Amino acid sequence: YKSILSANNVIENSANSTQVAEAKFLRGLAYLNLVKVFGAVPLNLSASPSTTDTSILARKSVADVYSQIITDLSDAMSNLDNSGIATGRASKIAAQGLLGRAYVYMGDFVNAEPYLRDVVNGAAGAGISLQANFADIFGNDLNSEILYSTQISGAITAGSGTVFAFWFGGNDSKGDDFPITNSLVKAFDDAQDVTRKNVTINRTSAVRVVGTKFNSGDQDFIDLRLGDAILLYAEALNENGSTPAAITQLNKIRSRANLANTTAVTQATVRTAIANERRLELALEGQRFFDLVRTGTLDAAMGKTISSNYHVFPLPTSEIFASGEVITQNAGY
Repeated sequence: YKSILSANNVIENSANSTQVAEAKFLRGLAYLNLVKVFGAVPLNLSASPSTTDTSILARKSVADVYSQIITDLSDAMSNLDNSGIATGRASKIAAQGLLGRAYVYMGDFVNAEPYLRDVVNGAAGAGISLQANFADIFGNDLNSEILYSTQISGAITAGSGTVFAFWFGGNDSKGDDFPITNSLVKAFDDAQDVTRKNVTINRTSAVRVVGTKFNSGDQDFIDLRLGDAILLYAEALNENGSTPAAITQLNKIRSRANLANTTAVTQATVRTAIANERRLELALEGQRFFDLVRTGTLDAAMGKTISSNYHVFPLPTSEIFASGEVITQNAGY
């Protein structure tokens, strides 16, 4: 919400159309993170919200939040070019990618497909490409695969508050002591995926298997990269009945991982193949849980029924109390 308030200030007060578009991009990204984690959340579009009217703190529906996300990212896309990519600023192609992701999370693959197609087909013209070496995605900030990443530096004092990049995993997910489940290790082994496993997992710990994909607190948090966008595009194509085209996109990612082309051919088997590929390609990048929730496969992955209450996270009690309990808690917590 600090990011949102800052964005609102720019949107209301700047006469520079690029600045306003960048601010709308950041506000859209912030609300996309909020809605997938918490579901319904307060929707503040003002730089100077009332300090007496507590009704502005009431949570808005998931549909209302997504509607605002679509509006913000559409405005950003229409008023940005791709000149800011090299310096880590918001860009047209990043806005297209986040729009595609938003529609995928809404289950609207028809609207998701054209935005993701524009990202994949327009990547080369924007200077975006898959890194030939998977490890190089995480060894170099602002490399060619990154559509947008949150810039992180130990030299920057962020002040009080929570850093989403660290929080979503329940701890500092970029530390050397991030635990890995045995099922993830087995998934890499079953796929004979040595390339990505060696980047993702360190099995030398005597206590537990730990993650090594991110080795520095200064490593930027990747919000969206081309490999992710390609797999989202493959998913949209498959759900929209273009399974052969989806296989072509899926195999781009498998090829980079030094794996053979997929043997999946039907819509159902390709759907599973894409989900499995996302698990390995994006491991430790904060996508897996939300993918399982949005695809209705959480119970199958966990091996038991998970209450839908726990498809979203609990709101911080500090925020609930600070609002005079106008902000309400999610059911089950």
